Amino acid sequence: MRRALRLRAERRQLMTAEADVLGEIRRLRARVPQLTGALAASADGLVLASDTAEAEGVAALTAAALGVALRLTEATGQGGFKELLVRGERGYVATYAAGSAAVLTVLAEPRINVGRLHLEARRAGARIGELVDGALERTQDA
Repeated sequence: MRRALRLRAERRQLMTAEADVLGEIRRLRARVPQLTGALAASADGLVLASDTAEAEGVAALTAAALGVALRLTEATGQGGFKELLVRGERGYVATYAAGSAAVLTVLAEPRINVGRLHLEARRAGARIGELVDGALERTQDA
């Protein structure tokens, strides 16, 4: 019961950071016009902020991919998760660590400069991580 109450408080606090996280997503989209969507989610698939139509489904799939990526990096001795890039026929899906409890997932056109994508999304992920981790710290202090 205590754990359920703590989780509920954490989710509520994360949602208070939604406006700031959404602002960071929008700034990322302005800097990288080849992005077709972006979302920030908790590691368990809860959408924190999004500007893409398929947010719930993408967040759930991101959580599943994150689980595999974490196991893969651990099994191969590569350290903690940083990012995941998938290239499809019609573009890219990239997921970046965003602090200790969240991830940033972006969708991009096939013509994107992947180096620029990494540069800008890593910066945005770091900022989103600061926002989310800060919100979680406020929950623990309360």
